Amino acid sequence: MKNKKLAYWSSTSLVSVMMLLSAFFYLSAAPQMVEAMAHLGYPVYFMKVLGVAKLLGAIAIVFPRFPRLTEWAYAGFSFTFIGAAFSHFSSGDGVGMMATPLVIFGILMVSYRFR
Repeated sequence: MKNKKLAYWSSTSLVSVMMLLSAFFYLSAAPQMVEAMAHLGYPVYFMKVLGVAKLLGAIAIVFPRFPRLTEWAYAGFSFTFIGAAFSHFSSGDGVGMMATPLVIFGILMVSYRFR
């Protein structure tokens, strides 16, 4: 039981912190994020949509008071990470840029499995 809680909170905390940082950079329109979104072919306003979604999703998985909302947060993050990997692939980025969202997706799946 203790290992299950450790795996859950470690993975959940890691994903949540990454999503909160990402949300901050998206919502503040950090120049490197604007450049990255343009490189991937997305409009700048999409950063605001993703920023709000990531912020709310991080809150939903850290405070899983509403099970259905938590499920949607996990699903939304899954779509985000898989979509990010595909976007990097489609933009001709290297394997490292594709692998990063897939590794985070794996960490998310650990969180989901042990919740």
